[in-house]
Amino acid sequence: MVVEETIKVPSAEDLSNSIGNQNPRGRGAEEDEELEEGEIVGADDLDASNLSAAIVHQPHPLEHSWTFWFDNPSAKSKQATWGASIRPIYTFSTVEEFWSVYNNIHHPSKLALRADLYCFKHHIEPKWEDPVCANGGKWTVNFSRGKSDNGWLYTLLAMIGEQFDCGDEICGAVVNVRSGQDKISIWTKNASNEAAQASIGKQWKEFLDYNDSIGFIFHDDAKKLDRHAKSRYTV
Repeated sequence: MVVEETIKVPSAEDLSNSIGNQNPRGRGAEEDEELEEGEIVGADDLDASNLSAAIVHQPHPLEHSWTFWFDNPSAKSKQATWGASIRPIYTFSTVEEFWSVYNNIHHPSKLALRADLYCFKHHIEPKWEDPVCANGGKWTVNFSRGKSDNGWLYTLLAMIGEQFDCGDEICGAVVNVRSGQDKISIWTKNASNEAAQASIGKQWKEFLDYNDSIGFIFHDDAKKLDRHAKSRYTV
């Protein structure tokens, strides 16, 4: 298991309701007696419910394909190098596929401690070594443990729904489940492009209705300084 233009991704229920409530013919009963110009003879034989169902089941493509990845906490202690235990789960390219996957995997509040769940553009691996990520960085938002489910969903919808003005800069997002807190980060391509990073950070806070300051850390700094890396930008 991509949305045309920059619209928010609708749920399957929203799609069903909005399409199902439409009149497939758009005319009153008094107009049914005469065929309008261009109308196909026999259209009255169409069952409205079947027509609506057929429309609903047409896929709604996203602009990009995306892949969910998972880093199993039980495998981390056994790995030789960082990132060796990260595995792809599923790649999706339509609205329907997204909801099918999202509704059948654990949300952050149900993940084990030290688990990491990623959603990145297809063909971009969630690793510093990936050529697309190598010169990038990340914005991070902190949540109390078990309170990041909505933030994670809203982040995913904003990304795959192309809500960011500088969406081409975005590689993907990750939620890290840690003791005492959950962290959601958005990874970007070009850390030195301050204007683009600031735009992403500000819009993300608006989408999440998040009022605290957030910081942007360069991947290069994180590799060299680990937890001592400082934010280069804040919004």
